[in-house]
Amino acid sequence: MSRFYGFDKYQIGEIVLIDSPESLAAFARTWKRHHPLHPRQFAFAGQTAKIANSLLYHGGDILYELEGIPGLWHQQLLSPL
Repeated sequence: MSRFYGFDKYQIGEIVLIDSPESLAAFARTWKRHHPLHPRQFAFAGQTAKIANSLLYHGGDILYELEGIPGLWHQQLLSPL
C-alpha cells in the first residue's frame, strides 16, 4: 500500500530500474534543490532495485529508499520494469 495515497509513482515492494549513468549525470548537473545525488549512487546506474520506502519531501517531491542501495532516489530517476 502506498504511503501517500496516489501521489507516489511506485509502491513499496515494486521493482524499478535506476536510470542510466548519463541520465544520472544530467540530473546531478541540473538539480539545484534538496537531496542532490551523492557520488556513490552513480555506481548503481542501470541496475534494478526494490522500493523499500517512499518519503514525501515538504516541497511535494516523492523520494524513495531502495533495498540494499544507498541514498535517497528521486522519482524521475527510476522507471518501471
